Amino acid sequence: MKNQQGGFTLIEIAIVLVIIGLLLGGVLKGQELITSARVRNMISQQDGIKAAYFGFLDRYRALPGDYSAAVGNIKDVTKAGDGNGQIELANAAGVAEYILVWNHLSKAGFINGSYEYDDGTVKDATTPKNPYAGYLQLIYDNNYGEKPNDAATPKRHNLKTGNQVPVNILAEVDRKIDDGNPYTGAFQFSTYAGPGGAKPDPAKCVTGSGATATWNVTGEENNCGGASIF
Repeated sequence: MKNQQGGFTLIEIAIVLVIIGLLLGGVLKGQELITSARVRNMISQQDGIKAAYFGFLDRYRALPGDYSAAVGNIKDVTKAGDGNGQIELANAAGVAEYILVWNHLSKAGFINGSYEYDDGTVKDATTPKNPYAGYLQLIYDNNYGEKPNDAATPKRHNLKTGNQVPVNILAEVDRKIDDGNPYTGAFQFSTYAGPGGAKPDPAKCVTGSGATATWNVTGEENNCGGASIF
């Protein structure tokens, strides 16, 4: 009887390759499920706050943060806006309405949590965060699209996701709820970073311009941001 020589047979090699393929398939499927869950979470957060915004407007006939009669009509609210129809960075009285908005929404029961205005600065006690620890922003401005903060971009009320969001998450969110273009439609790119945050770089987050622009998913940038425009 001949001694068995060292090495693997073709059948053994084939079995190993099948096992490796199954393992890789499981890893990729797991990553896909994680990404899908993060996308759903981001969409749910955006939709929830938009619903709160319009619910507040319907109940009080005024915008949260801008509501001039908030102190008398909402329990535990101690600061009111100027009622000019805009959620401003700072109104004529110096009130940061874009921070006060979270106080009005939470005290009126439209969002979870309890946010205080105190000294009018963005921090955990005054402002909610996205799943990546970036601060949200609900405001009337033009920090979105291809020309953020430019006179050519019209000011609109918008809800920003905040920074630190991976570009592939934003691309999928945009594809699911809008047109997939970071510079057009109701969901667009934004450079808003919040206090102390790193400002998203358009060159890293977006490829192209105008109607042909796309989210730069090949770059795998992890510090991007978007805005839902009302």
